[in-house]
Amino acid sequence: MSTRQAIFPEHPHTLYREHGYSPAIRSGDLLFVSGMVGALQDGTPEPDLQAQIRLAFANLQGVLEAAACNSDDVVDVTLYLIDPEASVGFALEELKKFFRDPAPNITAVGVNWLAGFQFEIKVTARIPQSREA
Repeated sequence: MSTRQAIFPEHPHTLYREHGYSPAIRSGDLLFVSGMVGALQDGTPEPDLQAQIRLAFANLQGVLEAAACNSDDVVDVTLYLIDPEASVGFALEELKKFFRDPAPNITAVGVNWLAGFQFEIKVTARIPQSREA
């Protein structure tokens, strides 16, 4: 039976503490990452849409690194977009930079609320045996 282990990045923003959730949970060799947004250190949204998407990917990278993972370990991605027409181009641009071929599964969903954010990325990764604790 696996136990759950909370994973926090080196420099977590305040949303985790304020809202009482873990950035990611490790269970066995799986890493379930909470939705990552483009939050500044104080937890507020980065105002520029393209920069907010870039920051969401940077926040994701920090969580993956804290779990001894990288983008190659990600197997499933879900994108949440407030305004898909405005943000999908920026999101696809960052996806291409972040993931090598073959890309993981990707699902994009248009939503009407993300607590003041315009974009969120949620992933599941497999932690390779060579990097398991």
